[in-house]
Amino acid sequence: MSLPTFVEPVNFKLPNAAPGSLDVQWIHGSVSPKHNTDPDIQIHFYNEHTVIMRQNMAVHPEAPFMFLLFGNDRAVLLDTGATRSPDFFPLRPTVDGLIDQWLAKYPRDNYSLVVAHTHLHRDHFEADPQFFDRPNTVIVGKTLEATVQFYGFQHWPQDKVSFDLGGRVLKVMATPGHEEAEVSIYDPYTHLLFTGDLVYPGRLYIRDWEAFASSIERMIDFCNTHPISHILGCHIEMSIYPKLDYLIRTSYQPYERPLQMTVAQLQSIGEAIKAIDDKPGIHIFDDYIIYNGVPDRYFSYETMNPDAELGDVC
Repeated sequence: MSLPTFVEPVNFKLPNAAPGSLDVQWIHGSVSPKHNTDPDIQIHFYNEHTVIMRQNMAVHPEAPFMFLLFGNDRAVLLDTGATRSPDFFPLRPTVDGLIDQWLAKYPRDNYSLVVAHTHLHRDHFEADPQFFDRPNTVIVGKTLEATVQFYGFQHWPQDKVSFDLGGRVLKVMATPGHEEAEVSIYDPYTHLLFTGDLVYPGRLYIRDWEAFASSIERMIDFCNTHPISHILGCHIEMSIYPKLDYLIRTSYQPYERPLQMTVAQLQSIGEAIKAIDDKPGIHIFDDYIIYNGVPDRYFSYETMNPDAELGDVC
């Protein structure tokens, strides 16, 4: 019988934010998806314990971002992308390889993985089945009730809860509005705030205006009392030119703006909410476009094709 592996735990409680890099050129598609030569999944190490991945736009035009965070006891994968097929989108072997790489440097026994979701739209959970038979893995259920139960919310959506990866204790806050089970996650180790599809440089589709406004207000209040290095959503849809986004379902975005946003940009969304005052329609701002009550591309697609499997477009 082998003896259990012992290593010194990683110290995730630092006086300041752990350093990280966003000096990266994200893959952004090509004129001809058929001839695209980018990897199916781009991997960028923000630091050695924090990985950002992006799905190839030629595999699926949503090109969502996913995040893998390592703690001493387990890792969490935030979102599984827009494509189910491992032939087109090998997320499971990519994540397994990243975990093996991390464990080679920080070995420990019985290291587990949590597969979670920023929210429950199909471009964020389609590859869940790739993890169904993975050992030592928990997949958070795809309902509001499952989300509340898993994190231990007592007063959704007002309270904030802790989620411990083993010394790396994330703060999870309910942020519905785009989708009813959406959460935003703050990492005190990096001071990164992960905001799913609620806040990102693109088209902010609002299902529930009151919930959206309340979520943004709570998020601004949180940022006023916590240091924030970057706000990271799950898409880029805006160009480097103010007010200009890319065509919906395009497969080529050559002049994208950065993924990361600032607290000042978040605060501007709060001001935009006051200006819009729940008026339906498309409201264009420099860094994002608010679609209030306007169906997004996924809502329309699923309404027309409720049994369709998205993503295998190559």
